[in-house]
Amino acid sequence: MQIPDLGRARSPGPVQVKSRSMSTLLDQLQSPEPMISVELRPPRADLESVECIDTWMAMHGTVRRLSRRQVPLFITDGAVGTEEEENLHHLVNNLDQALSRQLLCPFLTTKHSLEYCQWFAARAVEAGCTALTVLGGDRNVGAPRCVPHGYVLRQKLRESFPDLALGGWANPHRDPERQVGFLSNDTFNADFYLTQLVTHHHIGAVDGFLNELKRRDVTIPGVWGVFFYRSANPRTLARLSEFIEVPIEGLKADFASGLKPAQVCAKTIRALLDRGVTNIYVSNLHPERAPRQLKAIMRALERGA
Repeated sequence: MQIPDLGRARSPGPVQVKSRSMSTLLDQLQSPEPMISVELRPPRADLESVECIDTWMAMHGTVRRLSRRQVPLFITDGAVGTEEEENLHHLVNNLDQALSRQLLCPFLTTKHSLEYCQWFAARAVEAGCTALTVLGGDRNVGAPRCVPHGYVLRQKLRESFPDLALGGWANPHRDPERQVGFLSNDTFNADFYLTQLVTHHHIGAVDGFLNELKRRDVTIPGVWGVFFYRSANPRTLARLSEFIEVPIEGLKADFASGLKPAQVCAKTIRALLDRGVTNIYVSNLHPERAPRQLKAIMRALERGA
């Protein structure tokens, strides 16, 4: 089996890519063909100038290469409570003007002033972005929220930018009835949602969430998060567990068995594909090596992860 490109993948058989013309992010998410996308983080705001520029340059090449392959990209805003350089500034000013931004989706949290959020959305539309993921943001660190919840900000942005697709958030590790209840509520104000990161060691939570989606007949597309674990370093896993659900013992066993990072990641993607999940984003790829790492993940899927 061969992979001609990186974009949508068919499941549960061989991983393939469907050839088609450029479409919006929401078009991609609503397609019946599964899709693998990438989440990237801008440089931290506390980096020295030279290091920040180097990181932006590495990320610029990655965004350009993946965008040309029509791989959707989600760009974070203050991930895990860390203040980051503004994602939209890079997408507007530093990318080639000829490069389409239809599949680039910046994150926006409520951890800014309401005026800034409106200005941000206006700039995203002007830049050619067709979607924006709007989240609440960590209450425990950084600036206060400008509104109590992400759905309130989405409602305000919907009124000002009715053609901009808006994304929300759900956490399969929490009570599925409550989480899916948010998604099914008319006040959710989202065209799609991203999920908290899961692994093949979390299948019980995944199945519970999927069953609740089916029971409530929730049809808005979800994009399931998969973390790219680079090792089973105990200190790293312990640090990550402060922010996300980390199956430390399961990951230790995966790496001890000889699996490579791409193979561990592919096992989770395969488990999701086998359950009918159609949209996945991969988090924690290196800003410069992401295209190669994603290709390695796809190859692992091809070989039967």
